Amino acid sequence: MSKSTNIVWHDSKVTKEERQKLNGHKSAVLWLTGLSGSGKSTISVELEKELHAMGVHTYRLDGDNVRHGLNKNVGFSPEDRTENIRRIGEVSKLMVDAGLITLTAFISPYREDRDNVRQLLDENEFIEVFVKASVETCEERDPKGLYKKARAGEIKGFTGIDAPYEEPNNPELIIETDKQPLQESVKLIVTYLKEKGYIQ
Repeated sequence: MSKSTNIVWHDSKVTKEERQKLNGHKSAVLWLTGLSGSGKSTISVELEKELHAMGVHTYRLDGDNVRHGLNKNVGFSPEDRTENIRRIGEVSKLMVDAGLITLTAFISPYREDRDNVRQLLDENEFIEVFVKASVETCEERDPKGLYKKARAGEIKGFTGIDAPYEEPNNPELIIETDKQPLQESVKLIVTYLKEKGYIQ
């Protein structure tokens, strides 16, 4: 991959803080991480709907959606997964600068990759949400039929089967989707955002 040279960051005359003031709320990334089938996308869709109804400016980045465009040239090897998350981190940073509450739903199996995204952002702008469900539960749900394919050997390097998932050590939130219904999961995140002063 060629490297960019002779480039200079060009500042805007509108700051992130001014955008946040106009929006009436802070901006941050809600980084939903967990196994395939744990409920990340489902929660992010309902959460965005709820926040939108509250007048909160949001944008949702979803794993499959991003791979249709921005990351369509990235595979699923460990190196590709790292590059996938690096790019999402950079896009998330731009979204936060735009004053948005950014919702992401990515397996993002490696702790180091998630920590690298956290380092890109200012303090308190990265909210790690561990969407926790057992492999057994995720395999029972198997909304995309991926576990079945992985078990049949049709998919190699599948997280939770023959590739690792490194659970967060200190996530800001843990949502246990095999114990909590969807609306309760959404409510927990909204309550967190209110209590920490991100939204009114």
